[in-house]
Amino acid sequence: MRLPDDLFRGAAALALSVALAGCGLTGGGDRPAAEAGSPLAAQVTGPAADYPMVLGDPFTVDGIEYVPTDVMNYDEVGYLAADDGGAGVTAAHKTLPLPSYVEVTSLETGRTILARVERRGPISTKQLVALSPDALVQLGAGAGAPVRVRRVNPPEVQRAELRADRRAPLRMDTPETLLGVLRRSLPKEGSASLADGRRPPVPSGVQTAGLPTAAPPLARPEPTPSAPPASSRQPAAAAYALEPLDGTAPAQSEAPAGAFVVQAAAFSNKENADRAADALGGFVSKAGRFYRVRTGPYATRGQAEAALAKVRAAGYSDARVSTAG
Repeated sequence: MRLPDDLFRGAAALALSVALAGCGLTGGGDRPAAEAGSPLAAQVTGPAADYPMVLGDPFTVDGIEYVPTDVMNYDEVGYLAADDGGAGVTAAHKTLPLPSYVEVTSLETGRTILARVERRGPISTKQLVALSPDALVQLGAGAGAPVRVRRVNPPEVQRAELRADRRAPLRMDTPETLLGVLRRSLPKEGSASLADGRRPPVPSGVQTAGLPTAAPPLARPEPTPSAPPASSRQPAAAAYALEPLDGTAPAQSEAPAGAFVVQAAAFSNKENADRAADALGGFVSKAGRFYRVRTGPYATRGQAEAALAKVRAAGYSDARVSTAG
């Protein structure tokens, strides 16, 4: 039986459409068709938009060499600059990969934002980072304000917001106790590293305030098998040569035996331990060659757990509850 011409042409067109769709060619080339702004378009320009990361060659500003490096534990304090970065919450930095993501904290208010590093700058040894107009508005700070810049690895949904020139949610405000520690780490100009006790080069003649004297890196003891691995991200007190919470020596605690305490950190330098203890309202107990900063004592574990949350909120993410004795 012969099909009517109109029905035959319709069936043929449908079969051809199905075949082309199966080959993925309906949009031309080897990519599926997608309208701008559609979910499919977002997939095409998703996480791959952050790669490849670009570093670039070393360069010199005012006699100081800056070497772009892909380092994850970047954490510095310094001063803010403004630039015309266009739309979006973006940043300019001298050495971090392009692109990468940083948390920028105002050391005046504690407000913290997430920004995408997209440019090199600022071309000055006096400022640490430059922010776009949108980023300055979200941070609530202006040029010259003291800031902390820490590289982070945010969730893809927040990366996508920044790539689309929208704001990511504000981070938790930094508590005043930790801001005090960070402010003491600020140089008069330039920047200071909080990562592993390292500090970047400072121009000759620049005076620093509140920074420890430069010294060779401290050897870290090997943890015992029962000790938890040290976190890859140290709190801001790392600027004072923070040592891991290894518990390798018996504690000489000022708390009564059997009570609960919160151990915030351990230092190799007593002066630095005393400074941290003052900020936390705690005390220092010597354990071998380390000075452990603790708060308490607490009569119950519940009280200690409540105190632990406050200590961690102050930036001591490795803090833990233990018993004195």
